[in-house]
Amino acid sequence: MQDVAIIWDWLAFAVRWLHVITAIAWIGSSFYFIALDLGLRKAPHLPVGAHGEEWQVHGGGFYHIQKYLVAPEHMPEHLTWFKWESYSTWLSGAALLMIVYWAGGELFLIDAGKADLALWQGIAISAASLTVGWVIYDFLCKSGLGERPTLLMVLLFVLLVAMGWGYNQIFTGRAMMLHLGAFTATIMTANVFFIIIPNQKIVVADLKAGRVPDAKYGKIAKLRSTHNNYLTLPVVFLMLSTHYPLAFATRYNWAIAALVFLMGVTIRHYFNTRHARKGNPIWTWVATAALFIAIMVLSTAAPEQSSYEESEARALTPTETVFAEAEGFDEVADIVMGRCSMCHTREPAWDGVHRAPKNVLLETRPEIAAAARQIYLQAGVSAAMPPANVSWIEPEERAQIADWYRAGAQALPFRLAQN
Repeated sequence: MQDVAIIWDWLAFAVRWLHVITAIAWIGSSFYFIALDLGLRKAPHLPVGAHGEEWQVHGGGFYHIQKYLVAPEHMPEHLTWFKWESYSTWLSGAALLMIVYWAGGELFLIDAGKADLALWQGIAISAASLTVGWVIYDFLCKSGLGERPTLLMVLLFVLLVAMGWGYNQIFTGRAMMLHLGAFTATIMTANVFFIIIPNQKIVVADLKAGRVPDAKYGKIAKLRSTHNNYLTLPVVFLMLSTHYPLAFATRYNWAIAALVFLMGVTIRHYFNTRHARKGNPIWTWVATAALFIAIMVLSTAAPEQSSYEESEARALTPTETVFAEAEGFDEVADIVMGRCSMCHTREPAWDGVHRAPKNVLLETRPEIAAAARQIYLQAGVSAAMPPANVSWIEPEERAQIADWYRAGAQALPFRLAQN
């Protein structure tokens, strides 16, 4: 059983690696095509139906690109579809969500101080919320609001803020940020899967059949693509935020997320305006800086964490109980409190550490039992913690941590089966 933790952690690393690579491909192609679309130029020699053209140079060669608002007169022999970047990003992200927040739900997903939920209930809420978000958003887009894009964007912002607040009533701050990012990314990928690509396929089918494609399909796809463009930067922030407690470990993390969505609008508005050659709106950077300063203020307003007394008194989960009763726990608790708790505490004593790294607290015995797997990986079988071994943890102490975790892991299946 002790080897499972190592295998599982490497699996998480591999899936995270894949997720980052596919996200780079998706975001890169999205930014490229938005810039290309906005920068198209009119020219007298364009073919019938062509909206504009662009000449580009890259990799030692020149590219001549033309865009048709609806479709060319004849179906080209070769057509490249841009969809798998989006699908692969969502699928790998969903897998990572399951590995980190579902399988590790007792530590990373559920906050018992907010909601008294069983792990399976938290997982069910996690999965269902992503689907519900798309249904609501899609309904809004297909209503009359589709003809009023500014109002639609405002309502989308309200929906995202409401979801952030709602997640924060149930999940840990870290899980709140991640789920709001997944909620938004699900809308973006569903736009590609259910709207943009199917509409393109209708146009292609019409061309093959010799029919004139309806321009409405391109218009609908353009609306969804624009939404994706403005949501991209906030999603990236929300994914990165799980590594920064100042972003997620505060009572106002949902408000921080709301301001980040506004930052995404101001930043993208600047670049979209520049790419369209419609000016240089410097005011957007002033607004972005103001929003970022507001985020920094909110991040220190009120830490999101239980008190020492609440943590010490809370009931342990079955898994935590196994590790709290495993051989060597008392010795390991002393090691962790002596070597780790100067940073992993409610009031860090180490200079430059404002909030416990990743908001992992190791002040009480329940907290140490809850973080058993992380302690084993970070300070038992590796020397990742403490950084640069600044608290001088000895090799013998690392061995004690490893032995304690392995003893608990070996007993875990039997004890859980009894329950």
